[in-house]
Amino acid sequence: MRDESHGAAHDEPTVPQGVGPWPGGRDAWPDDPRLDPDLLEHGDRRNVVDRYRYWRLDAIVADLDTRRHPFHVAIENWQHDLNIGSIVRTANAFAAETVHIIGRRRWNKRGAMVTDRYQHLAYHPDVADFVAWARDQGLPIIAVDNVEGSVPVDDVELPERCVLLFGQEGPGLSAEALAAADLVVEITQYGSTRSINASAAAAIVMHEWVRRHARR
Repeated sequence: MRDESHGAAHDEPTVPQGVGPWPGGRDAWPDDPRLDPDLLEHGDRRNVVDRYRYWRLDAIVADLDTRRHPFHVAIENWQHDLNIGSIVRTANAFAAETVHIIGRRRWNKRGAMVTDRYQHLAYHPDVADFVAWARDQGLPIIAVDNVEGSVPVDDVELPERCVLLFGQEGPGLSAEALAAADLVVEITQYGSTRSINASAAAAIVMHEWVRRHARR
């Protein structure tokens, strides 16, 4: 995970659902080491669920680490694709174990809405390095692309421990990535367009995993 300073957590975009300073002033602050004095004093406008209001960034990450799901997400990053940030945001929402960026280390973080601060990230210089990691971990690679030979995701058994591999908007996954996959799945479509937005596709497939395996 990226190393962030303590104060960086307060730079998040504000949302209307935030809360103000803790009622009653300093004398009423709870005695809880997970809470951030700065947030208690000034309010918490971060885009976090209510259970994490006023919590320090590192405390939130530590709590998430106790209940992350055993699926990983990987994204081929050989274009500067805005969808990568949105996929990271969805991975955080579904408590994916780690998001793996393959190729360029730099990626467009705008769509992540700073959720990358709460999500474990890993980097692989190329597909070969990523595949070696997955094999070492015993994780099947489930590629997502509507190519010849792919099977509808709703017709297959998604493994509980796996890594879901996504490509870029437009060109999809590289030939090397598809060749390395243990299974290639697609999303069944019924309209005229050949494909759907990459971040939307990633959200659908991640939810397919959650629907089958997530602890309620």
